[in-house]
Amino acid sequence: MKTALLVGGAVLAAALLFSSVYTVSETEQVILTQFGKPVGGVVAVPGLHVKVPLVQSVHRFEKRWLEYDGSPNEIPTRDKKYIWVDIYARWRIADALRFYQALHDERGAQSRLDDIVDGETRNAVASFDLIEIVRSTNRPFATTGELEGIGEAEAVAKIATGREKIGQQILERAARITPDFGIELVDVRFKRINYTESVQQAVFQRMIAERKRIAERSRSEGQGRAAEIRGQKERDVLAVSSVGYKTAQELKGKADAKATSIYSRAYGRDPSFYEFWKSMETLQTALDKDATVVLSTDSELLKYLKDSKGR
Repeated sequence: MKTALLVGGAVLAAALLFSSVYTVSETEQVILTQFGKPVGGVVAVPGLHVKVPLVQSVHRFEKRWLEYDGSPNEIPTRDKKYIWVDIYARWRIADALRFYQALHDERGAQSRLDDIVDGETRNAVASFDLIEIVRSTNRPFATTGELEGIGEAEAVAKIATGREKIGQQILERAARITPDFGIELVDVRFKRINYTESVQQAVFQRMIAERKRIAERSRSEGQGRAAEIRGQKERDVLAVSSVGYKTAQELKGKADAKATSIYSRAYGRDPSFYEFWKSMETLQTALDKDATVVLSTDSELLKYLKDSKGR
């Protein structure tokens, strides 16, 4: 019986001893609560620490920078452009005691940041035109000259503030509120900006119509250029053909004149032989081997055939 009591007492003592100490790592800070109320301030020194067993509870909080990733919100700009705005931020627990008293844990902090950061973002976006939120500088950029009607004039407009400074304004205004909750807000930035679905579809349709208009204009200019090239080609072909025809006719005329001269000289030398040769040439040209010819007895062609037989 005594052994059992001793063993039980040792176990209880070990349990009490174990529950009376806790460790703090380099990346965390601790708040002790007693019956739900904080006691002893913030413990931020790494190492082994002592607490009242069974009475005090340990609440651990991060020392490191934490991420806030807000949900996209539909917000109208000053020039009545409805856009989706997605924000992200970096924050840390600067005062763990106040943080615990105001928010209790990180989930409560994320919810509170939703209210603070999203609220300041909505106020800032509604105070500026869309071009101010989209662009950060007045850096010039090249345009094709084909964007008329789909926002070129708006895109190249000069800005006075810009996206980076608007983000800085959101940070400064939100950072004035977060210390009340033990939070230090260090950075707020735009992650994504986009048109709402209805406006986006209208913009896309406008861009498609403009692209079609530009394509039709280019196609029309191409067809006009093609017609011009074809016309020039036809004129060049006619010019070449005309010169060629003229040259051919001149050569033909010279050849005919030379042939006539040869025929004249041949006829002058032996008229009867010339007549005979021309008759034979006519027969050879006009008749083929299967042709049947009926000639009268006084035919000029038959005369030469009869003479040749008689000889």
